[in-house]
Amino acid sequence: MNHLIHAHVPYARLGEHLEYAIANRINPEVYLSAESLDHIIWEELTAHAEALKSAGLATTIHSPFMDLNPGAIDTTIRAATRRRIQQVMKAAEVLCPRVIVVHPGFDDLHYGDNRLEWLKNSIDFWREFVPQARELGTILAVENIFEKEPSTLRALLDEIDDPCFRHCFDIGHWNMFTNVSMEGWFSELGLYIAEAHIHDNHGQSDEHLPVGEGEIDFALFFRLLSNYAPEAVWTIEAHSAERLQRALANINGYIN
Repeated sequence: MNHLIHAHVPYARLGEHLEYAIANRINPEVYLSAESLDHIIWEELTAHAEALKSAGLATTIHSPFMDLNPGAIDTTIRAATRRRIQQVMKAAEVLCPRVIVVHPGFDDLHYGDNRLEWLKNSIDFWREFVPQARELGTILAVENIFEKEPSTLRALLDEIDDPCFRHCFDIGHWNMFTNVSMEGWFSELGLYIAEAHIHDNHGQSDEHLPVGEGEIDFALFFRLLSNYAPEAVWTIEAHSAERLQRALANINGYIN
């Protein structure tokens, strides 16, 4: 199972977790915050990437998201977002990630009346980066965050229509914000899924609990994931090594 598993690691802590990741065969999903992107030591990043490659481990990247929005109505916000993604793509040249996770920046509360303008801006934005993703052999995967239903993400994915631009399904966010069934979500976006973020909660807050310790139906989730996206990357979003180990143990109960 472990060759499928990635675990979320902030770049600032990648060095201290490197030995653990290699010893336990955990492929890191490296979270590049805005601050870390501004202070990357490129020689250090290269050394980390070489150590992971030598150990036979793969990487994914989680892009910065705070205050950013690729579909923003305000051009200055889109410009700031573009700069951050350009930095991420430079880091991707070193890390060679399987997937780069990005946030869409959409929610009904802010963009309900401007949905089409937001969608056009987002389509134009990501079309700039898809060719670069293709050159790097990676996939840009847009993650569900506040979406109540999948139509906006489906429109974005359909319009760009490229195997290097896909979906990251975050089951914890789905449980918190979405008003359609898991089967309904997968029927719309399942074939687009390139990565899944795996963590549990009780539907009220982003608790990042180990699998099976909240209220999500993971038996259904793993069945749908196997049917629709058997090649998807699995990333456990755990906030401690102890929770990561519990999540790994609990997953075995669902898939074996």
